[in-house]
Amino acid sequence: MHALRGAPFRASVISRHLAPALQARPESVAAMATAARSSLGRIALGDTALFVCDIQERFREAIQGFPAVVDVSRRMIRAAEVFQIPVIVTEQYPKALGKTVSELTEVLPKDAQVFEKTKFSMLIDEVSEFLTRRDDIKRILIVGIEAHVCVLQTTLELLDRGYEVHILTDAVSSRYALDRSTALHRLSKAGAILTTSETASFQLMGNTTYPNFKAISALFKEKKADSLPGL
Repeated sequence: MHALRGAPFRASVISRHLAPALQARPESVAAMATAARSSLGRIALGDTALFVCDIQERFREAIQGFPAVVDVSRRMIRAAEVFQIPVIVTEQYPKALGKTVSELTEVLPKDAQVFEKTKFSMLIDEVSEFLTRRDDIKRILIVGIEAHVCVLQTTLELLDRGYEVHILTDAVSSRYALDRSTALHRLSKAGAILTTSETASFQLMGNTTYPNFKAISALFKEKKADSLPGL
C-alpha cells in the first residue's frame, strides 16, 4: 500500500524532469545531436594537434614501459609531420629532469614548438596562446608522462576548455601501473577518449586513397618495443 501511495508522487517527479526534454525546440535537439556525434571520437586532418607531454631523460629508468612510450611517441611525431598537424612538446623543469629524449628531438618537425614548464598541466601561457591563435584546432592527441599527474591535469584542463582529447594509451604511462590505470579510467569517465596510436592514425587517413597511406602504414609495420599493459 505504501508503494502504491508513493507511485503518483514518483510519476509526477519523473514527468517534471522529462517535460523540458520532451518540449525541446528543434534547434536544441539538433544541438544535442551534434554534441552526441562529437563524443563519438571522430578525428580528421585540419582540426587536430599532437601534444607530447614531458618525455624527458631523467624519467627513462623510472617510468613503467618507458621504451614503449618513446617508441610510440616517435612514430606519432613522424606521422604528425606527414599529416602536417601541429606538434606541441613540453618539458617539466628540465634543469632537474633533463630535456626531451633524443629519440624524439631528432624527429621533431621544424615547426614543432617546445616549451619548458613548472606547472603540471601543459597549458602554460605559451601553449594557451598557441591554441588561441589556432582556433581551428578542436581535438588534441596526447602522449607522454606521467598519466596520473601531467597528462591527467592537461587533459582535464583541455576538456574544461571544450577540446576533445584523445589519449593514446600505448604512449602514456606512470611509474606505477596502478597510477596509470586509475588515471586512464578517471579520464575516460571525465570525457576523454582512450585510443591507440594506430587507431588515431588510421582515423586521420580515413581511406586507403589518402596520398601518404603507404608512408603511415609503414610506420606501424616497424618492429615495436614491448607494449604497455592493457587497461
